[in-house]
Parts: sequence; C-alpha cells; structure tokens
Amino acid sequence: MSDARWALIAPRLTAWRQARTDAGVGGRTATRDLREILNAILYVNRTGIAWRHLPHDLPPYQTVYAYFAAWSKEGIFSELNYHLTGLVRDHHGRTTTPTASIMDIQSVKTSTNVPTTTQGIDPNKKIVGRKRGIITDTLGLLRTVIVTAASVSDYTIGMDLLDQATTAHPTLAKTWVDAGFKNRVVEHGARLGVDVEVVTKDPSVKGFSVVKRRWVVEHTLGWLMQHRHLVRDYETRPDNSASMITIAMIDNLAKRLSAETTPTWRET
Repeated sequence: MSDARWALIAPRLTAWRQARTDAGVGGRTATRDLREILNAILYVNRTGIAWRHLPHDLPPYQTVYAYFAAWSKEGIFSELNYHLTGLVRDHHGRTTTPTASIMDIQSVKTSTNVPTTTQGIDPNKKIVGRKRGIITDTLGLLRTVIVTAASVSDYTIGMDLLDQATTAHPTLAKTWVDAGFKNRVVEHGARLGVDVEVVTKDPSVKGFSVVKRRWVVEHTLGWLMQHRHLVRDYETRPDNSASMITIAMIDNLAKRLSAETTPTWRET
C-alpha cells in the first residue's frame, strides 16, 4: 500500500486503536504496525492464499486474522468503504448519498472448510456454495453486500438488500434489477419508497448485448473477481466473506482516489 493510499485509510484505523487503548481492551498497548496488518489482509484478498501461508516478512497470520476478524465484527471495513465511496462520488461531482442503484446476485462455489450449515445449492446455476447479493450506485461503487447460502431465494436476498440500502441511504429512490427478483422485490421496494425496475434483455438480439443499467453492476463484479480470494468463497463465516468483498472494493476506491493502478507483467 502506497503512502497516498495509506493516508486515506490511516485516520480511521488509528482512531480505532486509540479507542481500544483508552478503553483498556487487550490489557496492554498494541505495538503492531497497522499499515503492515492491512498490507497482509490485502495480500490475502488479492492473491487468494490461505491465511497461514502469509509470507514471513508480514506479521504472523494469527495476528493478521485477529485484526481482520475484529475490524469485520466492528464494521470498520464498511465504514471505510462508505467514506471512500463518498470521496469518489464527490470527485465525480455527485452527492455523497445515491438516489439510484443497481442490484444483482452472484453464486460462487465454496471451499472444503466452509461449514455445510452456511452453504446450499443454487438449483438454477447448479452451484453448491453461497450467494453474494450486492447493490451499487450508478458509478458501480459498492453500497450494500449480503452473503448467504446458495439455497436462499433471490427475492429474499433482494428484499434484505433493499432494507439495508434504504437504512444506510435514505435518499435511495430507484433501483434496476434482473428478472430473477420477480414481483416480491418490486412490491417490497414500493413499500420502502423505492421504484424497482426489472430490466430484461431484448429477445430480438442474439448473442451478447449490453443490458440497460445492469451492465454497471456486472462491471463491479468483474472488478471484484480480480481479487483471487473472491473467485471461490473460503471464509467459514458469511459476514467475514462479505468483509472480503468490501475490502476488495476499498482497494479499488483507494487506487481511484490516489490515481494509481495495479502493475501487471504486461507493463514494461
């Protein structure tokens, strides 16, 4: 993590540690470098390695995972995502809170360590694993994420997403969805004051075609899948899995704000 990206995140993590120190949590003053802890979490998120396989020049994996679990439980990642998303929207001349959004669900396979009680079967896509429901704004920035067993219906996830999105963003008035969400989500949105529009592909067009508005959330899923830890769900807890998705978005947002890109082997 560069100095510019760390400067965007450091104030919140430093305040978190100071609050714990003042409250006497842990019984002693923490000495680990928060920047190195975050570097290790981003390393796992980007490369897809197991926690215990962290390189030796990073902090011990037990320590890194303990920080990850604490930040996930206390909503630190969600707060960072909310803050950075507001900065990116302001940079694009948008208001901090969105009025329109796009919703979608992705089914992914799980690893062997995931408890069977937190996974299921998606009968439509024939996938044993979990579902990720996300809501983005019209810029493709993550606003809400939910991870459930793959057996949970799309409309149930859709209604939960709307509940969370409208609570966090009271200005939300419009969302676009695909046909999988059906009438229940549309009716639930109406009760919340959100116009839910079902967007379908033009049946007269053969092959691939860009679908109105929905391409934005598909683009976001593409960004997220650049992080190998998200290609398959490795987390034993669904809430930690949702945090991993949020971390990937935080990484994306920080790079946007600092005008940085990820080096690739194609670059000279």
